Amino acid sequence: MDRPITIAVLAIGGQGGGVLVDWIVALAEHKGWRAQSTSVPGVAQRTGATIYYVEVLEAAPDRTPVFSAMATPGDVDIVIAAEWMEAGRAIHRGLVTPDRTTLIASTHRAFAVSEKQVPGDGMADAAAVTAAARAAARRFVGFDMATLAEQAGSVVSSVLFGALCGAATLPFERAAFEAAISATGVGVQGSLRGFALGFDAVGAPPSVAAPSAGSDPVKPLLAPVGHPPFDGLLARAASLPAAAHEMLAEGLRHVVAFQDTAYGAAYLDAVEAIAGAARARVSGGVSTADGSHLYETAAKYIARAMVYDDVIRVAALKTQPSRADRVQREMGGRVIAITEFMHPRMEELLGLLPPALGTALERQPRVVAALGRLLCGPRRIRTDTILGFFMLYAVAGLRGWRRRTQRHAREWARIDAWLAQAREVAAEDPALAAEVLANQRLIKGYSDTHSRGLDKYAQVMAAAGRLQGRPDAAVWVRRLRQAALEDESGHALRQALRTVDSFLEQRQAA
Repeated sequence: MDRPITIAVLAIGGQGGGVLVDWIVALAEHKGWRAQSTSVPGVAQRTGATIYYVEVLEAAPDRTPVFSAMATPGDVDIVIAAEWMEAGRAIHRGLVTPDRTTLIASTHRAFAVSEKQVPGDGMADAAAVTAAARAAARRFVGFDMATLAEQAGSVVSSVLFGALCGAATLPFERAAFEAAISATGVGVQGSLRGFALGFDAVGAPPSVAAPSAGSDPVKPLLAPVGHPPFDGLLARAASLPAAAHEMLAEGLRHVVAFQDTAYGAAYLDAVEAIAGAARARVSGGVSTADGSHLYETAAKYIARAMVYDDVIRVAALKTQPSRADRVQREMGGRVIAITEFMHPRMEELLGLLPPALGTALERQPRVVAALGRLLCGPRRIRTDTILGFFMLYAVAGLRGWRRRTQRHAREWARIDAWLAQAREVAAEDPALAAEVLANQRLIKGYSDTHSRGLDKYAQVMAAAGRLQGRPDAAVWVRRLRQAALEDESGHALRQALRTVDSFLEQRQAA
């Protein structure tokens, strides 16, 4: 060979990109080749991935190679991406070309900050990356390597190394790859398991799981679970249209876990009230499709409204056993310290008080400010310690008190008004009622995020009331909600509201 094999590796923090590069260099040098690696780090853990670049060349006694310090578009033989959008970034940079590049990528997602900060669905289009990968690469090797790494108790870099070996893009045997892993002396067994899974996955044909001849039939969505009070709720839910059963099953599970079975009964009461308001309209044959969609939408968004984020729920989520199990599994069973970074505001703390007392204190700004200086501010709580865990566990134990708090009273005042508007609209326009219910998407989180969402929600709901009676009312409410979810500042929503106001004013003038 008279030219080096060029390899670009794109990885984000925690994926072992540096370890993968070290394995590649050690592998080449162990086989008597010359190798060089460089890296360009990103700005932060997820806003910019680190790009590693490796060149390897078979050693010759009469030649000393001069390697390049960075990847050049159109001149990369192998691109390895530890996350699916990083594969897209490599393609966008021109590192993947159809005449020479083998693209090896994990198809799992680790969402970027730019995707998470969008109030609505900010996820990038993974299908576009898939199409680009198949068109841009000479050979494409891609599968969910993060899942295989979790199975092996390792990180994704070990599976990527196995896929690199399985793709046979380097002229080295499997034993040499495994020797490079063993030579590190750290996490060897887990890395070898991940390597083997990655190697086997490259040659494995795609498979579609088929049920065996003696497999049990799928249980109904609302089948009893052996808990009499909850089974009674499931039986009630089963009387509603089948189109809503999946959402009802999920909604009941979340609502009851949030509070109790009595709260689950209130959830079904609310869904049945919406169904009752629309039943005459649907049974008259006007729009069965709209009716089914309304039931499903009600089941989904009423549950979301009832399971709101308060201090009690945040504490419960941080102390639930499944979370500790997941953290231990992801960390491979190693002993770790878990620090919760919390910043409670006085609004959240006052929300735990009875409505009368909480409201009275809010009218005393000096008292609230003094209490805020004493009780609020950044907190670091170690939940791997008995004291830290017990503090949050005690707050989570206030669940039985929740329905007597100021926060709950205010949430239900808003929910009651929201459901009343949906019931009124459902009697004449089920499609609009479904959009009114879907406006619950605008309310999420807590603290400032919750406040901004409430403000947008109020504006869209007010516009829905003004649009009622128009044949295109549902379409416009959906457009307003999408505009509200488009950006955090609310600029798109203000523009859309001006459009609505303009044609409503024209109608009034006419």
